[in-house]
Amino acid sequence: MTDPTSGLMPDPTAGPAAGPWWRDAVVYQVYPRSFADADGDGEGDLRGVRARLDHLADLGVDAVWLSPFYPSPMADGGYDVADYCDVDPRYGTLADFDLLVAEAAERGIRVIVDIVPNHCSAAHLWFRQALAAPPGSPERDRFIFRDEPNNWQSNFGGRAWTRVADGQWYLHLFDSGQPDWNWRNPDVVAMFEQVLRFWLDRGVAGFRIDVAAMLYKQEGLPDLPPDRQMAYLVPDGSPVPYEHQPELLDLYRSWRKILDSYPADAFPGPRGTVAEIWFDDATRAAPYLAGDGLAQLFNFRLMPAPWSAAEFRAVIEDSHRLAVETGGSVPWVLGNHDVPRMVTRYGVDQALVRNPTPDVLLGRIDVDRELGTRRARAAALLLLALPGAAYIYQGDELGLPEHLAIPDDERQDPMFERTARTFMGRDGCRVPLPWSGAAAPYGFADRPVRTWLPQPGDWAELAVERQRADPGSILALYRAALTERRRHPALGDGDMIWLDLGPDVLAFGREPGFVLVANLGAEPITLPAHNEVLLASGPLDGDLLPADTAVWLRTGV
Repeated sequence: MTDPTSGLMPDPTAGPAAGPWWRDAVVYQVYPRSFADADGDGEGDLRGVRARLDHLADLGVDAVWLSPFYPSPMADGGYDVADYCDVDPRYGTLADFDLLVAEAAERGIRVIVDIVPNHCSAAHLWFRQALAAPPGSPERDRFIFRDEPNNWQSNFGGRAWTRVADGQWYLHLFDSGQPDWNWRNPDVVAMFEQVLRFWLDRGVAGFRIDVAAMLYKQEGLPDLPPDRQMAYLVPDGSPVPYEHQPELLDLYRSWRKILDSYPADAFPGPRGTVAEIWFDDATRAAPYLAGDGLAQLFNFRLMPAPWSAAEFRAVIEDSHRLAVETGGSVPWVLGNHDVPRMVTRYGVDQALVRNPTPDVLLGRIDVDRELGTRRARAAALLLLALPGAAYIYQGDELGLPEHLAIPDDERQDPMFERTARTFMGRDGCRVPLPWSGAAAPYGFADRPVRTWLPQPGDWAELAVERQRADPGSILALYRAALTERRRHPALGDGDMIWLDLGPDVLAFGREPGFVLVANLGAEPITLPAHNEVLLASGPLDGDLLPADTAVWLRTGV
């Protein structure tokens, strides 16, 4: 793909040898409510995204993924959709969306939108019709109503069932304001086919599919063993009754046919999907990646891993093997809108990452931001050197930490209340971005305004404007890495060869002539033979690579 600074649009088709654009794309996740506020109401909007497109072009990304911007009561940050074919007025209009797609395309940037097919909002017309209709009616059959609930628990805490006035119960695997669709009802299948075409006709390059493994529920809705609530697998190794049902594969094949019916020989090129499916066992993920199924599955498994070369390598080996054996694409992810930010994750006692205490779940923890930032810089070079596509969450290119000190009465995530305030929720990674200035709102809006989530008082040094002027900033590192990734023939999709440089070191080669070395240990190591240091996440000491530092090397002739 061409460097966007050249003024040339990237090749939208990327011929057969290279594969579709999304196999080695770098995609930037925009959480619209927190990206940029053009109208000064304290919430981000689509005009704000348009105004900051040059930041994304300068960064060098291939596509943006927009988290939901649809009309929504915001019971779950927009993942409770009231209308799948419109824009929430807080974010703008369909005309604003169309301008965003067009202006992004002028910069060679594709637009991916979020689709939320497991559940809708309780404010959706069809659910309101279902509540007004009697039990057993066609309107209720679009959702999952029953006279007696089973024992399933919500992923947000508490019961997964809510009782309505006539005594029936409806299923919601998340918040009570998010009723689950009944995917065995043909109306639901047909409606989502129309939704896909609606956005494809407006020029989107693809879809991120929310909770993609959970759409179909096992016939009969059997109870779960009490000790397996909200677990990926029941004891016999089979999927839980609301995940990985066999009907999903046929559904996604039908969606793939819709995407493939759009022309691939003009920008944005072949349309794709990337599915949110958490998996520990690669064999569970493999069927989705069949040639006529989903284009991509997110590889989330690095996000919960502690800072450990052995842990990282195990995930990378297993995930890369999955991609090679299936011929599929498994993009790498280190951050998103659902997990604490890297600087904070890597700046705490790593024993707590997998075994958090009650205090940790409420954000009451000491964070070494300097250490966390050093590790996040190294992780960025690892992410962008791995074979395949990569996703960057907004603000990770700025080294933002998790905002742990949001007052309880200002938290918005339903998980906080549904867990009886025992888990702080996900608000801390969704705080509005700092763009410029010495005090909040740090250029998020062009006037003093109270942002929908409060910003910390010490983010001035992390603002985009400040970092652009600093060649040693983490933003400068990301920009340099993305420039080199576009330029170097070894990077992007392809293969890798592990190098053994010690138990605390991740090192691999990619052809032609590229080596990544990441020192996750506590002591410096000696770099392998090389011709040139292409990029380092921190200062080097001659041929010594310090702790928590990564480097890209040019090798060979």
